[in-house]
Amino acid sequence: MLTGKRILLGITGSIAAYKTASLVRLFKKAGAEVQVVTTPSARDFITPLTLSTLSERPVYSEFVKNKQGEWVNHVDLALWADLLVIAPASANTLSKMSSGGCDNLLLAVYLSAKCPVMFAPAMDLDMYKHPSTTENIQKLIGFGHVFISPGIGHLASGLVGEGRMAEPEVILEAVTQYFERRSLAGRQVLISAGPTYEAIDPVRFIGNRSSGKMGYALARQLVLAGARVHLVSGPSHEKIPDGLAGFTAVESAEEMFEACKSLYANSYLTIMSAAVADYKPTVISSQKIKKADQVLEIKLEPTPDILSWMGKNKKTGQLLVGFALETNDEEEHARKKLKTKNLDLIVLNRLRDAGAGFGHDTNQVQLISAEKSHLLTLRSKDEIASEIVVYIDEFFHHEA
Repeated sequence: MLTGKRILLGITGSIAAYKTASLVRLFKKAGAEVQVVTTPSARDFITPLTLSTLSERPVYSEFVKNKQGEWVNHVDLALWADLLVIAPASANTLSKMSSGGCDNLLLAVYLSAKCPVMFAPAMDLDMYKHPSTTENIQKLIGFGHVFISPGIGHLASGLVGEGRMAEPEVILEAVTQYFERRSLAGRQVLISAGPTYEAIDPVRFIGNRSSGKMGYALARQLVLAGARVHLVSGPSHEKIPDGLAGFTAVESAEEMFEACKSLYANSYLTIMSAAVADYKPTVISSQKIKKADQVLEIKLEPTPDILSWMGKNKKTGQLLVGFALETNDEEEHARKKLKTKNLDLIVLNRLRDAGAGFGHDTNQVQLISAEKSHLLTLRSKDEIASEIVVYIDEFFHHEA
């Protein structure tokens, strides 16, 4: 499963560190090369001798190897790895990772890493639920790191709740899925995101409440999967993801259509998550319309149906994914759109689901194809995006 992969395992000071002996064994059994780097306090919970025996490599935790001053090159360690996994990730380490702190070798390696990063938190439930920890985790997810959710169970404090480091088997599965997603590596992917604004006059427009969060999260996850991602975005305050092959900012549906049309033919996978306006004013005033006592009437005409055009022009081997935001008879409308637009998959948002849809940092979606349906329950949009990418990859390759 992981033959030839180089995994850098970072271990921090947590009682959960005892589980890393099993994790190293699982990585090795799967065929990976494993290099362990620990924080100094991690050695209070598991010995370097145990880890070096299992990994068949020396364990590093200090900047200097010996009294002769031989240096441990953190940059070389970081560049060696295909993947950096920090497990367990303590609250202290999460805080330093999110703020750029660097007071030990593991953090220096982390800050030097050019490879993807996964992290598996471990701490008591009150620490895990503290707003500062939640903020740090979301910040790291925003960096493009892969978050491995902790489990629920008995904690070292004697309490029962969320905060247990994910079991080694769960971490192995997350790592395996990550490398399996690399089948998207090098593939051309087109993503649309955000709203469109349809001008009424130089000041006013018709728009919607889309923030672009979901599309931008998908772009980040596809970059992590190695895809060559071009993001076409309507107006959004989201940070442009690192590692994109291209980015095009648009405002109107017509501009989005022209941008997507020029990129579509060469795209292996297209995901249209943008909330494109269905109508636009027939006439755009060249001057600001002044307020008056009489009723103002604005005639509207349809905007280009970008998704329909893509479905009609889809070539063999191209994959097309659409989004649907519905308020009633949701699945019926989504399945109709799946068929009429010639989509391979549709992602259904129900506006009635609490915490889902426009503007939220969380989402809950249903993935619908002609043969299957899969529900992703409420969680952060970055986590939803990660699962969508895994599902798309597995689904399309199985179908092929």
